[in-house]
Amino acid sequence: MKVVIIFLLFTLALASSLAAVEEVYDDLRLDVEPVPEPLLELEPQNIITNGYIAPEGKAPYIVGLLFSKRNSGAWCGGSIIGNTWVLTASHCSKGFSTVTIYYGSNRRAQGTVIHTVNAENIINHRTHDIALIRTPHVAFTDRINLVKLPSASNSGELYVNKRTTACGWGITTSNRTPDQLQCIDATVISNQQCARVYAAGSINSQILCISTPGGRSICSGDSGGPLVTQDNTILIGVSQFVSSRGCTAGHPAGFTRVTSFLAWIRQHTDISY
Repeated sequence: MKVVIIFLLFTLALASSLAAVEEVYDDLRLDVEPVPEPLLELEPQNIITNGYIAPEGKAPYIVGLLFSKRNSGAWCGGSIIGNTWVLTASHCSKGFSTVTIYYGSNRRAQGTVIHTVNAENIINHRTHDIALIRTPHVAFTDRINLVKLPSASNSGELYVNKRTTACGWGITTSNRTPDQLQCIDATVISNQQCARVYAAGSINSQILCISTPGGRSICSGDSGGPLVTQDNTILIGVSQFVSSRGCTAGHPAGFTRVTSFLAWIRQHTDISY
């Protein structure tokens, strides 16, 4: 996974809002990166870098998402948060007319349950990189189940130093055939530490970052997928970006911070904890 596809409109929108911002950090600061770019995979070719193959049933809450419009498509991940709701990233879902949802399998683009819904069932956040998909009712099994959201009382939790797991799909560059679900284990870092790498102002309070030692990171095609806590499996992040220098550069990976959008999720789904 060495290529991060540039999602031009998203980058331009961020750049315009950050043009006048400057900030100085201490001597530990790394070379400043450009504004981070989304992980939309328009042409499948990558997997989570330096991760491990997930055993069947490890992440029953993850779904594969194939967004389509005419002759174009994009692959992303998502999280089941209810019998009729999936949470993902809006940079995945915007501009597409349908999405096919694959439930209950660790194989890319395969599922024990498969549903296709149109764009009318996609709710994109107006300003941030998070989206909801309304689905037909899906019964829960040992291979298909929801992941809990943080409780409203934990809306201010930053999860710094929390151990987490992120999972996603891609295909191998050697034979371009479907691959198994891949996962990485990682530690949440503070936004201040994350901001030492990226352009000033680009790491706002709605973003959560993880460290990626040894190049263990999310990458192209993992967008929209879950970041969950290891101790009690709570969904705290939605995969969003990595370093423009490459997924294995060892720079922090970024996620949409779920606690920032609990009220928005409840407004549209009536799901809360």
